[in-house]
Order: sequence, then structure tokens, then C-alpha cells
Amino acid sequence: MAGEEQLVEVGGHTLRLRNLDKVLYPSTGTTKGELLHYLTGVADLLLPHLKDRPATRKRWPDGVEGSITFFEKNVPRGAPKWLRDVTLPAPGSTKDREMVTYPLIDDLAGLVWAANLAALELHVPQWRVGPRGAAKDPDLLVIDLDPGAPAGLPECAEVALAVREKLEDDGLHPWPVTSGGKGMQLYAAVSGRQDATSVGNYVHRLAEQLERELPRLVVSRMAKNLRKDRVLLDWSQNHAAKTTICPFSPRGRERPTVAAPRTWDELDEPGSLRQLEFGEVLERCGDLGDPLAGLLPSGSRTGAGPRVPTT
Repeated sequence: MAGEEQLVEVGGHTLRLRNLDKVLYPSTGTTKGELLHYLTGVADLLLPHLKDRPATRKRWPDGVEGSITFFEKNVPRGAPKWLRDVTLPAPGSTKDREMVTYPLIDDLAGLVWAANLAALELHVPQWRVGPRGAAKDPDLLVIDLDPGAPAGLPECAEVALAVREKLEDDGLHPWPVTSGGKGMQLYAAVSGRQDATSVGNYVHRLAEQLERELPRLVVSRMAKNLRKDRVLLDWSQNHAAKTTICPFSPRGRERPTVAAPRTWDELDEPGSLRQLEFGEVLERCGDLGDPLAGLLPSGSRTGAGPRVPTT
């Protein structure tokens, strides 16, 4: 029943879960319990993308149709003592904070804790923190493909294929993620030995080049009046202070969609592309695993990819 509490043990930690029958997605009747079922099912694939990345959560305490929603960076009061955290400078904070203490959600107990607070979305930067809590240089670049109506996923797929060709010419190997919203992201591993400004400048140049080559399809500038029926190739997500929705994270949309890693074969049939929901992603995981696994650093490697060109 709504309002009931349950004590559960997850990874050796006891958590108090509340309102598991609470509907978070009214259009589908999807409950907090079903959110937890999804996260438990994808945890082995989701957690490596969260590991050592400060997590910004977007919360919907009353569900996606409720009037309250907010981004939360700081670890909230009452967080369990076992939750890892890291304190980092917060330049440009809208709340005039000099430092922010972020949670590091790198185990199933942390995922369950966040979901219990109706944190439907998990956003992370393209860099990790080291063992002493210092921010490293980015080990990923990201390109956010944001379609302006009436453009949609088919146009994003066309742009993604053009971006892929450019990146591969520079020795980078991107993978697509349908965002769970309107568009998609492309990720590529980089060396982890160049700063965010270098990576962002490289993506900015690439966006401007594609805007010149495909002017009816691509725009690199943020002005909304330029984006009708074109795809914004958003390079700005590579700024060190920016975050992007984590692969496999749920989304706080009308339906329980997911930022779902895809294969390039799927983009060859753009007319059939659509945003995927919890059950579909769980089913795919059993067949595909994580298409983005090659992006993840392993062992002592700083990053899994090459340096980006600087000119």
C-alpha cells in the first residue's frame, strides 16, 4: 500500500524504502517499485558509466506530472554515511556556493537510495575523480544531437552517421545513445590527457564544419530561430562544468523512457528508430549487453581513446 515502508538490504547496507506503489509515470501507471526493478536489472551496465563521476540528480517527488521537479547536486541531509561523496569547486554556482559535495553513485545500494528519493535522472560530467577526489581531464567526448521540430530521430540518425565519419577520420570511435527525450547523444572515448577546453574546441570545430557542409540539416549555433527542421549539434556539453544524462539512466518524461545505448546497425534504419522504455531496455540488455562497453577505461588506463586533434 502507498505510504508503507520496507527495510531492504542491498550490498550489505540497510535502506528504508517508502511508497513503492507510488505512481511516478501516470500515463503508464509505472510505480517507484517498477523503477527500482528497472535499475536493479540494468545496474551491472549502468554503474560503470557512473563510477567516479559526480552525480547530479533530477528529482520528481510527486512523479513526472507533479508540480515539483529540481536538479540536486549536493548530497542531501539524511543521506546514509556509507554513500561515497566528493567535494569539488563550483564555479558559477547559481546558489553562490564555492564548493559542492556530490554523491558518487557506484554501487547498487547508491542507485536504490537515489531512486527512493524519486531521482529519475542521473546526470554526469565527461570526467572522473581520482582516488584522492581531484577532478581528472575528460575521458569521453559527447555530442548532443537535438532536433528542432519537425525534425526528429531520423534526421538525428542522418547527422550521427555524418559525425561518425568525421570522428573516425580522426581516429575516434563513437557510439550512439537515443536520449529518451527528442534526440540522441554520441560518445567517443578520448585519452584523458587533454583538458575539457581542448576537447570542447575540437567538437565545436567539427560542428561548424558539418554546418557548412550540411546547412539544411545541421546547425552549430544555439539560437532557436535557426533550429527549425534542423539538428543542433551541441558541442557545449563538453565544458567541464556541464553534465549529460548518463547512459542507461531513466528519464523524467511522460513515459518511462531511457537514455538507451544503440548499435550503428539500428541507425541504418532510421524510420524505425524510437525512444525505448524500461522493459524494452531490460530485454535488450540480455541480448546485447552494453554497446558502449568499449568506451570504459580499464585497469590503469586513463582513457580508452586517443587524443583529439588540436588544430
